[in-house]
Amino acid sequence: MTGGSGVPDEERLARAGLTRLAEPGDGVLGGLLERLGAAETLQRLRRGGPLEGVSRARAQGYRVRLDGLDPSEDLARIEALGGRFVCPGDSEWPSQLDDLGHQRPIGLWVCGVPSLRLLALRSVAVVGSRACTAYGNHVAGHLAADLADLGWVVVSGAAYGIDGAAHRGALAVGGATVAVVASGAGVPYPRGHTELLRRITDHGLLVGELAPGERPTRTRFVQRNRVIAALTPGTVVVEAAHRSGALVTARRAAALGRFTMAVPGPVTSALSGGAHELVREGAVLVTRAAEVVELCGSIGELASPRRVPLLPRDLLGMTATSVLEALPARESVTAEQVARGAGLGLDDTLRTLHELLPLGFVEREGSVWRLVLEVANGCAHNPP
Repeated sequence: MTGGSGVPDEERLARAGLTRLAEPGDGVLGGLLERLGAAETLQRLRRGGPLEGVSRARAQGYRVRLDGLDPSEDLARIEALGGRFVCPGDSEWPSQLDDLGHQRPIGLWVCGVPSLRLLALRSVAVVGSRACTAYGNHVAGHLAADLADLGWVVVSGAAYGIDGAAHRGALAVGGATVAVVASGAGVPYPRGHTELLRRITDHGLLVGELAPGERPTRTRFVQRNRVIAALTPGTVVVEAAHRSGALVTARRAAALGRFTMAVPGPVTSALSGGAHELVREGAVLVTRAAEVVELCGSIGELASPRRVPLLPRDLLGMTATSVLEALPARESVTAEQVARGAGLGLDDTLRTLHELLPLGFVEREGSVWRLVLEVANGCAHNPP
């Protein structure tokens, strides 16, 4: 399975292979990819010999991983897990990741049904300390739930503490959430979040740069943070000490021109020290979801958006069309009611509704959904 586009098979296969040869965030390899393309880069590595701009030691590091390299098998493994490999040029590729320059991901191994590009359109990263306090856990969960109620996708790293609370908060209200992980597909990490990761895959997306079966390392966690920072319009740090990976994410987000926010905590708490430091550096202090949306959303937006659809209805797939047709023109209904009307399972219905949300076809208020006014008028005048 792929992200769907005109990316040549040879190029896709090479990019899949290169995710095993290079570590995430490798700017040297990123420069090679820009100059030569993935297929040519992999061929030159296999042939041996010098590579322009690459030291001998680094080239040897790449080549030592060539033994047994089988990207076709990796693509088959991700497909068997119900996932796909998404790379630059695919229609599903989030173009904001290109802001990372030579450090952009070679490709992303994605598990879950929704489109990564669509979910990322209205998303917010909620991150913080692994060893969070009860206060941080409470704030992260409620903030994520409220963001989901306002139609925003919550992105985090699936770690213990604030990350887990954020994912659970979004899931608790039927929202969509994306976990950017530092391990390969089929390797749930942390182990204690195996069930949470399954739920995220069922109701959102699990995204990583590492090929199936790869294990996480400390440096891979650090590099994972740049993807979280680039993927979303804004990053909220709920609770973090002065030395925290969450601060790395926030500062990387600021460097990329994204919005950076922090939730205040007790001045006596070391776990809020990093969040307070961010505020002193210029991050916006936020205490509730509406304040996050006001910053990251459209001008003046404090609640669910009202947008003219970005795509004509006739460009939507059959499932999306069925869901739209199941929504009444003038009433708000639950996802269960939409599912019955569309003749779809509840999970498929929710995934489709969350994909239609950033496109401006539907809007959500709490547990109910309705057509955006312009769409409803169009339905009334041009019934299917």
